[in-house]
Amino acid sequence: MRRRGPGAEHGRVTETIPGLTLSLPEVLVLLGAVALLVARWLPPAARRPVTAAAGAVLVPSAIVLGIVGIRWQMLPVLAGGAVAAAFALPPLLRRRTGRPARRARWWLALPGSLACAGLIATGPVAAWAFPVPVFPEPTGDFAVGTRVVQWTDPLRPESFTADPDDRRTVVVQLWYPAQKSPAGTQRAQYLGRTEDEARTVSEALADGVGLPGFLVDGVPRARSRAVFDAPVAGGAERFPVVLFSPGSGGVRTQNTAWAEELASHGYLVAALDHPYDSAVVVLADGRTIRATTASSGDRDSDEELATGWTAVRAADLGFVLTRLERLDRGETADPLTGRLDTGRAAVAGHSLGGAAALQAARQDHRFGAVVDLDGYPHGPASPALGQPALALTQEITAGTDPRYLPRLTDALEHSTATSYRLTVPGAGHLTFIDGPLYLPPVPSIVGTLGRTESPRVVAGATLAFLDAVLRGRPGDPADTLRAYGKVYTVSPLVGLGHVDA
Repeated sequence: MRRRGPGAEHGRVTETIPGLTLSLPEVLVLLGAVALLVARWLPPAARRPVTAAAGAVLVPSAIVLGIVGIRWQMLPVLAGGAVAAAFALPPLLRRRTGRPARRARWWLALPGSLACAGLIATGPVAAWAFPVPVFPEPTGDFAVGTRVVQWTDPLRPESFTADPDDRRTVVVQLWYPAQKSPAGTQRAQYLGRTEDEARTVSEALADGVGLPGFLVDGVPRARSRAVFDAPVAGGAERFPVVLFSPGSGGVRTQNTAWAEELASHGYLVAALDHPYDSAVVVLADGRTIRATTASSGDRDSDEELATGWTAVRAADLGFVLTRLERLDRGETADPLTGRLDTGRAAVAGHSLGGAAALQAARQDHRFGAVVDLDGYPHGPASPALGQPALALTQEITAGTDPRYLPRLTDALEHSTATSYRLTVPGAGHLTFIDGPLYLPPVPSIVGTLGRTESPRVVAGATLAFLDAVLRGRPGDPADTLRAYGKVYTVSPLVGLGHVDA
């Protein structure tokens, strides 16, 4: 059975096999190119109709792609089809004019056919390695809505600029429980409010890791499972709040699958863009702010820099929680007024954002729980962490920074609440974001869990922890977390203890 991919409601993208997303014109181009290649080897009676049908499919489909935009993955397919056509069409044209058809002997044609086959096969392989991401369907009882807000803190000057009148501004994306939208409703653009913004963000992310932007040109085409500005779910239920800070050079949308899963289970997720630290931030007035933070290469200097960036992020998180409190009180008219349970708030983050989450919780006791997604702690370990924390980590190997595990363990042990460290087998650092959905499945990059299992594990473990500590679900959280990996329980009385996976 064919599964609809993001944008399928417009006929743009279809998931033909797991992990391979192709639009209908792309599928037709691929089939037409294969048919032209095969036609050369068919019996004479079948050769002419197959070649004509292949051309009738390939040419119009290629024209459509030229109009709507050709992904780079289709270029070798088109090249292979063009070369195959150059050998398939001339014999037919000669026969039509009455001249004798000439065909190369099979042993001369075979190398050319194999070369064409290699070109054509490169397309779907490249589309599989760098696909248009297909977001998992959230498993909770609620549909998911999303919207973007921009807030300026009048009390904090912008520390990344020299303008004394510049005040700290953050862009925040909210995912929330929503009413079910009618069938065919357009889903939210991934990475941005518009496709132009999504392309800007995608190019900035690629540039940040030294990749050519065209390699991930499928990512801005994707749509998630949420609906922009969907009506808030009915009833009077108040939703616990989860704030999220992305990794260094990351963006607010980098954990969209995770955020949508939490929202479908009744949480309000607010993810931040941190200007001058996030890869790129597009403000409401259209201004674009690119990251200016960069490592120096010196370990001590970089630690000092990271501590400063973490402090700014922690302050951003506290400010956004304050704005959500004001929103819930109705200081400005908003559909979410009266629906947020800011008394049950958690702070989360990935990588540097995880460090910021830990610091935000130390400084602001309005946060009742912390989730650190593979984040190395930066900054002081005091005051002691007073909230339960969950730290999800990749497997510690010889190539892992030897300071990471001791530093994380120390941060959790300096706590007055029971915390947990969950080591996820097969995880890599980018397992904990949306990366497995659209990056090549290279273990050193995204781990070995796969495109389906990675978001399930990360969101499932997070929900198990939050449901226990914020919603008071009975039982030991370690019992539920054990389904996702090796759990280490950190007691404020006995320190680190191991719970068998």
